[in-house]
Amino acid sequence: MPIRVEIIAQDRQVWSGEADMVVLPGGSGEMGVLPNHAPLLTTLEPGFLRVKRGSQEEVFTVVGGFAEVLPDKVIVLADAAEHVEEIDEERARRAKERAERLLASEPADSEAYLAALAALRRANLRLEAVRRYRRERPITAPPQSTGSE
Repeated sequence: MPIRVEIIAQDRQVWSGEADMVVLPGGSGEMGVLPNHAPLLTTLEPGFLRVKRGSQEEVFTVVGGFAEVLPDKVIVLADAAEHVEEIDEERARRAKERAERLLASEPADSEAYLAALAALRRANLRLEAVRRYRRERPITAPPQSTGSE
């Protein structure tokens, strides 16, 4: 019997479906959730949320938020979340570079420094997700000429 999973970010519903197991980056460490789990509420740390169904696994990055676990449902309310396949790797690299420049130029006790530190952590999380979990994309061959052009 599968468990229902809903992953919701501040701006959208990221994913909804059924799973055999959910692995969350909980406030006390990584936790696995199976159907009929005891109810609980946990904070989420920045990390990887994995939804497993049979041999398939969907991976998401989450940055903060909460998860409510019920015997038949897991509801994730994340500050930010995205599927690993949605991550724009080049954009994450640019965000990392911007954050590193800001960290080098701002006083360590400023709000700008703290914002840059949070941006750097998120960029690093996104890049790590791509490195570890993104499926290899097939190389597409250029269209073949039919000779009738």
